[in-house]
Amino acid sequence: MEYIKIIVLSLGSIVTLFILTKLMGQKELSQLSIFDYVIGITIGSIAAEMATSLENNFIQPLIAMIVYALVTILISYINIKFVKARPLFSGKTLILYDNGTLFRDNFKKAKLDLNEFLMQCRTSGFFSLSDIKTALLEENGKISFLPVADKRPVNPNDLNIKPVDDDIVTNVIIDGRVMMENLTELGFDEPWLYEQLQKQGITKIDNVFLATYNGKDVSAYMADIDNK
Repeated sequence: MEYIKIIVLSLGSIVTLFILTKLMGQKELSQLSIFDYVIGITIGSIAAEMATSLENNFIQPLIAMIVYALVTILISYINIKFVKARPLFSGKTLILYDNGTLFRDNFKKAKLDLNEFLMQCRTSGFFSLSDIKTALLEENGKISFLPVADKRPVNPNDLNIKPVDDDIVTNVIIDGRVMMENLTELGFDEPWLYEQLQKQGITKIDNVFLATYNGKDVSAYMADIDNK
């Protein structure tokens, strides 16, 4: 009976986590602030406790998870509505290095060691501070680097080239199945798709592992070498 209860509680905690994370918003791990990261770990720990609550006290961790989520949502709302409150909850960007000057006070505020900073420079491809114009510590703890003019990557403007903008690549076939919703949004239908594939010598959609449309052409990728 206890095993059944653990299964039910685990499923309940998973559903609760899913709902709460959707309410809290979608962010990549690299975009999370330190506070968001800690809150996420805490909610996960409470969910694990809820999954193994065998003494009929699973309501307590459930309430705790909801409280943590609501506080996070409230803070996000405050950050959006009140710009001046953002540094309090999310922190603010700190200048670590600019035009040959290292800002010691900002290093202290960030609790960042100089050796760690230099390591971050090297892992980002800058082995000399003379190659960097400005280094900023972002709110999520990541360091952004602005290279000096002669060290930045060449772009088309530097070469007086005006490339044509690319369109978003859309999947039209995945694992042999036509993505009708995507195809309809593009303004095409299945007969058009079949025609595009036949131009490439493909007669069976089942053999297509992936097909994409880039605004001009359909690119098809076969499931195995025998079907190419």
